[in-house]
Amino acid sequence: MLRLGVGSTMTRSIGTLEIAGALGHWFKPLAVAAAAGLTLLLIGAVGFHLRARLGYDRARVLLEKYAGLDLHQPRHSAATHLGEAEVPLQLIMGKTRHKNPRAAMATSNPVPKPSPRSLGLAPRRRTH
Repeated sequence: MLRLGVGSTMTRSIGTLEIAGALGHWFKPLAVAAAAGLTLLLIGAVGFHLRARLGYDRARVLLEKYAGLDLHQPRHSAATHLGEAEVPLQLIMGKTRHKNPRAAMATSNPVPKPSPRSLGLAPRRRTH
């Protein structure tokens, strides 16, 4: 959090609010207030990120460095699933924000479906 410009006092406050929101869900009379508090906390987080201008490149680097996640992988997987579902290329281009059809086709490469024979499920032909 320090790398994002959030001090230790603010980090403790956020953690306290998150724990209070989680505990509030266990008690019926406080459930609505807890949900409202967590909603406001998330709206504040979005506002902070917009103010801090955490762009795609910085988010990609931080996620890869601290969480070991590749931010591009979900985008590629979604395009592949759209390609497998035979969704038109123009829609895939819109979803992936590619302007070049070749780039969209490269990210939406459908995986060929295995044949029953390659899986060993098809009956073998008799040879006489």
